[in-house]
Amino acid sequence: MENLTETTVTIFKIKRFSVHDGPGIRTSIFLKGCPLNCIWCHSPEGIDSDISIWYDRSLCIHCSECVKSCPNNALKLITDPDPFINIDRNKCRLAGECVKVCPTGAIQFTGSKVSVSEIMEEVEKDILFYQISGGGITLTGGEPLYQPEFSLSVTDLCHEKNIHTAIETCLFCEREIIEKIKNYVDLFIIDMKIYNRDQHIRYTGRSNKIIKENIRFLALSGKQIIIRIPLVKNITDTEENINSIRRFVDRIDSKIPIEYISFNPLAGNNYKRLGISFLMR
Repeated sequence: MENLTETTVTIFKIKRFSVHDGPGIRTSIFLKGCPLNCIWCHSPEGIDSDISIWYDRSLCIHCSECVKSCPNNALKLITDPDPFINIDRNKCRLAGECVKVCPTGAIQFTGSKVSVSEIMEEVEKDILFYQISGGGITLTGGEPLYQPEFSLSVTDLCHEKNIHTAIETCLFCEREIIEKIKNYVDLFIIDMKIYNRDQHIRYTGRSNKIIKENIRFLALSGKQIIIRIPLVKNITDTEENINSIRRFVDRIDSKIPIEYISFNPLAGNNYKRLGISFLMR
């Protein structure tokens, strides 16, 4: 593979010293962009691969510096009854002046462009911790396989440096992508949300047929797999859904572990920052 370090990607977070995204101490890289649109998504800023602006009303001191700075007049201070900054997203051109002048960080970009070399620079800061704890890096998101060239480049370079690699993925992708990357990934953490096809379409916008096929493929290829089920009330946490997923996994390999992830009720705050509706209440 050539020019690995020149590949770029849009991310929305890098979390060092993570202990929940695979074994040991890890650096988790959150990539933007996801083919699913789960109505309970904990990180709605990761669904769209494009960078946008979000606004945290709780941090705003209503100084209007952002309003004055915007070259496109996309911002307006609303004073009655509870002051806040209104963002006209049709006018916003992401000039970023509002981000620069905001004294509290109430207005921020939802992501940034980084190169493989920049990511590797961050990753290599903690190699000693990986070695001591059996940790490494985890690509998550969003959906890391939605930006496959970057994910392939990072996992390839980590493989060369003997850094453990994990990918947290919904596996909604072409088989060709998995075939290319699987030899550089030590652990696949697979979010299997809903077993029933129609219910999956209803709550995520996509069929789960390709997801099931890709899980079978990875398991038969001998890769280490963990299945994770997000427990969303009356949707994914039903006895029928959990048992259906358990039976599906057991038919493939009963040794594959299943983990249950609690729903985060605070996720709605991120939707408010983006100015979009949160359908889970």
